[in-house]
Amino acid sequence: MSKKKPKQQSNTIAQNRKVRHDYFIEEKFEAGLALQGWEVKSLRGGSVNLTDTYVFVKDNEAWLIGTNITPLNTVSTHYVTEPTRTRKLLLNARELKRIEDAIKQKGRTCVCTALYRKGHLVKARIELAQGKKLHDKRET
Repeated sequence: MSKKKPKQQSNTIAQNRKVRHDYFIEEKFEAGLALQGWEVKSLRGGSVNLTDTYVFVKDNEAWLIGTNITPLNTVSTHYVTEPTRTRKLLLNARELKRIEDAIKQKGRTCVCTALYRKGHLVKARIELAQGKKLHDKRET
């Protein structure tokens, strides 16, 4: 009898596939997320939506806006949850400066394309992107 290999579990929690259709991807970054306890538990359950998520830089800090993390039913009743709150991204100064300079240019933005686990941490893949024109979208 041969032993079956255990299935490799994907570390990806959520992906935003629509980004490839709407943008030309130019550069990728890996950022940590500052999350609350109930958010981590909900991410393990896979209840997250990355559609319309983007990155905003203010006062040398990067913020993830538009991510919807739906709370689980098991979250304590005395705790107020806010599913679409603004979450802080953890990047080093060089990466922050690079993203900030790129966002200031016309037609460029920074979007979140995936959330995944790396060890015991939750990471976000953010990408600098150039918006596509309508005729470019038809080709993809």
